[in-house]
Amino acid sequence: MEISKSNNECSSPSAGEEFKDMMKGVTKFLMMVIFLGTIILWIMMPTVTYRNKWLPYMRIKFGASTYFGATGTTLFMYMFPMMAVACLGCVYLHFNKRKSLHQIDRERKGVWSALRRPMLVKGPLGIVSVTEIMFLAMFVALLLWIFITYLRNNFATITPQSAAAHGQTLWQAKLDSAALRIGLIGNICLAFLFLPVARGSSLLPAVGLTSESSIKYHIWLGHMVMTIFTVHGLCYIICWASMHELSQMITWETEDISNLAGEIALLAGLAMWATTYPPIRRRFFEVFFYTHYLYIVFMLFFVLHVGISFSFIAFPGFYIFMVDRFLRFLQSRDNIRLLSARILPSNTIELTFSKNPRLVYSPTSIMFVNIPIVSKLQWHPFTITSSSKLEPEKLSVVIKSEGKWSTKLYQTLSSSDQIDRLAVSVEGPYGPASTDFLRHEALVMVSGGSGITPFISVIRDLIATSQNQKYKIPKITLICAFKNSSEICMLDLVLPLSGLQTELSDINIKIEVFITREKEARSDATTEKIKTLWFKPSISDQSISSILGPNSWLWLGAILSSSFLIFMIIIGIITRYYIYPIDHNTNKIYSWTSKTIIYILVISVSIMATSSAAMLWNKRKYGNVENKQVQNVDVPSSTSSPVSWGYNSLREIESSPQESLVQCTNLHFGERPNLKKLLLDVEGSSVGVLVCGPKKMRQEVAKLCSSGLAENLHFESISFSW
Repeated sequence: MEISKSNNECSSPSAGEEFKDMMKGVTKFLMMVIFLGTIILWIMMPTVTYRNKWLPYMRIKFGASTYFGATGTTLFMYMFPMMAVACLGCVYLHFNKRKSLHQIDRERKGVWSALRRPMLVKGPLGIVSVTEIMFLAMFVALLLWIFITYLRNNFATITPQSAAAHGQTLWQAKLDSAALRIGLIGNICLAFLFLPVARGSSLLPAVGLTSESSIKYHIWLGHMVMTIFTVHGLCYIICWASMHELSQMITWETEDISNLAGEIALLAGLAMWATTYPPIRRRFFEVFFYTHYLYIVFMLFFVLHVGISFSFIAFPGFYIFMVDRFLRFLQSRDNIRLLSARILPSNTIELTFSKNPRLVYSPTSIMFVNIPIVSKLQWHPFTITSSSKLEPEKLSVVIKSEGKWSTKLYQTLSSSDQIDRLAVSVEGPYGPASTDFLRHEALVMVSGGSGITPFISVIRDLIATSQNQKYKIPKITLICAFKNSSEICMLDLVLPLSGLQTELSDINIKIEVFITREKEARSDATTEKIKTLWFKPSISDQSISSILGPNSWLWLGAILSSSFLIFMIIIGIITRYYIYPIDHNTNKIYSWTSKTIIYILVISVSIMATSSAAMLWNKRKYGNVENKQVQNVDVPSSTSSPVSWGYNSLREIESSPQESLVQCTNLHFGERPNLKKLLLDVEGSSVGVLVCGPKKMRQEVAKLCSSGLAENLHFESISFSW
């Protein structure tokens, strides 16, 4: 395949691209410097130098103000830097939205390639790369350093006399001190806990991660947080019981630590933690889902427990999550225009929505869907199968009937031809900032069952790239494993119903299909039908669009910065003219509880006001343009068509692109894919390997890629962690 552009055109960026590269470099450098500065603060926090020199200086600079009082120290030293990093991340992603051809480099062997290889394949952590192990080890080392240094420095000051002065024996005093320090390291874990579940946050994509792929970090951190806080609480209970002071458990000090608030937070956390046990989550997903809303109780009473001043150390991640959660709430208020539903014989549905052409997303993105006729409260994530390049005005998701929710939806749609409209709300799309599949010479995608869905979007995106950019496309090998032959109709979704402008000769694709539970084609395969339902939209239905418009990253940065600025201004006024005249910066007279509630209310109002204003401004500017075609649309009647992949009628395909796809497909009955042979037979100096399917399949592919049998294999797992 030839590259249509000259080497000079591909290698010489324009002045605008040079400016973008410069801005990306500057913002990335500033993010790194600020984040490392915060890490240094955490490292120094338990030391004597920090306590005797750094902390007094910071309190003079930031904690003596009549506008913020003692809260100013943690607000400016811990909260402000992380908010700055998040805002800089938005700027970085704005300039990183679209990569030009000169920026796409082939994957090369080296240190970075080795660091991305799977290191652990089986075990409680799942499939983990070398880089992830390194960062996990550094994080655990940080926690151990903080805890051990705190204990060493504090235990040196505890004597029998000092313990007796507080009515304690020596071991009780040390246990009391250790319990406090355990709680402190729990706050460090809590600082990161909400970042992986802030789906629209800038911090994850700025470092090449997605919320979907980062859910495992949330799980790890959740286990660490609850283990540490449970030990923290048990240590205090043991200490109080030994001193015959269990009444301490129900005390609520308004000018000091509130024990009761901490216990309420711990109970809420334990309830969430219990439902994450895999058998409970799998069998009673709704219990797991609804119990997790206790995070509101957990965080509210955590802040009431430690006070707002200390909570700012762990609060930045939750602040970013609050902004993301409210923006998702605003987006979910709209009813979305559903165009059609294709009902496949394999208990699978493809829903196609109207999409604003300005909305661009990457392959493998996901979208959360709520259908009130099935459940008014439940939201479920589904992989987007369409390509925003190939289908600029449509967006599709595929739903496999597996759980209660999806089964009810399939039964509702498959049993009726009279549904004129289906009310739907969505959140998203969410996905990687970029995928850069073009950096590989070959691409192997291994799927099991419905795991094929993210690869449909990859193939469509590469087809669009071959049509529009005339750039060299990697050789594609799609390996599909299905249980039954009825599921092979999923391949009908590889190509869109419309949007293809040329033949598929521009891409080199090979599909290997394995039907594991059938030894030959079923005789009734050609009689199965694909039914298509076309819906009539309501005037109020909206196209799927970005809640913050085409420049969403800049708007998100504006919301984060302006809401935080408004919060500081309002709090500064309240503190100066209401709290300070009462407390005089002693932090002992004015109620901690009242102060905490004021701060939480101001934070909430600031986030809601700025987010709503940004959403309304973008809706007013782009809303009319986005939805002008929703009205007066002619909708085809419901139709049925034979399954294109009927094994006895492959030559009856009418569409040329579909026929080309059939010709490059090999069917294998009664066998499982020999992944070792299939992967090692792929030629190319750089072979990207993506896998989505059952856990054992992902582990087998990861083991092959990390075994060293082929240095050209670069592994990436896609799982439905949400």
